[in-house]
Amino acid sequence: MISGIYVMQFEKDILNLECKLSSLRKSPNADQYIIDDIEKKRDRLIEKVYSRLTPWQRVQIARHPDRPKFSDYVSTIFTDFVEIRGDRLFGQDNSIITGFATISDVKVALVGQEKGKTMEQRIKHNFGMPLPEGYRKAQRLMHLADKFGLPIVSLVDTSGAFPGIESEERGQAEAIARCIETSFDIDVPIVSVIIGEGGSGGAVAIASADYVLMLENSIYSVISPEGCASILWKDESYTEIAASSQKLIAGDLLKLGVIDHVIQEKSGGAHRHPIDTMMSVQDAILEYIRLSEEVSISERKIQRRRKFMNIGSWLIPDHGK
Repeated sequence: MISGIYVMQFEKDILNLECKLSSLRKSPNADQYIIDDIEKKRDRLIEKVYSRLTPWQRVQIARHPDRPKFSDYVSTIFTDFVEIRGDRLFGQDNSIITGFATISDVKVALVGQEKGKTMEQRIKHNFGMPLPEGYRKAQRLMHLADKFGLPIVSLVDTSGAFPGIESEERGQAEAIARCIETSFDIDVPIVSVIIGEGGSGGAVAIASADYVLMLENSIYSVISPEGCASILWKDESYTEIAASSQKLIAGDLLKLGVIDHVIQEKSGGAHRHPIDTMMSVQDAILEYIRLSEEVSISERKIQRRRKFMNIGSWLIPDHGK
């Protein structure tokens, strides 16, 4: 940590300059010429660092605590949010939040994973790791959206579904599978945006959409780099190698056809430019809802299922011949 600021190692020099700027701005005798000079140095350094990010560095950015969370998007780009709570079977899961809202002038059904910011919030939201009742609540929202003809927007930000014993006892795998199945069956458009981490089936459950979008510095993978390194090499020191091998960053996933669009972030990441980032997400959501509505219901459902089923097909020799 530098002066209470969260530090990623590759940003250390940038943060040192930012701390120096903060100190100078508080001084009544600071020389504006010196402040301007340091600002230029910082901006050049940010541009240099962010133009050559490694996959592992993007993983760290995706997990940055100051990166906008689901609740930030709700309060910034959505209005008239009315929350739907509980799965009407077991209880309320705070890691998945669902409800109805308006984005620009479009009424939508909204579902997203919330990690929380403070420790109290993180515990309340189970660090963004959903329980089975969270996925069943998401299914409930999807059926309501289908009934009222509202497009569905999902914001994905989870390291994965909660792996505890209580989750398995209440049918975690079944709840995730049913959530995916429900996504395939409903008629209304679905647009999903990965805003931070998209971890395993916990992410896929609410990302089986007509269009899957990703922020530039978000990640989407079947397992975390740490987990991959532990399984393949029995050694977490291989985490950076795992991150590079997994093809979990937005650019690689776009090339592989797993996602449909990369939403660019300003140099320095969403944690430095939260409002600009959220407004870019708003524009992308509206554009892809429009594109989805231009397709007939039957074709939309066929394409949605095909997109999901074709993930990984490039690994199969002679696929499609």
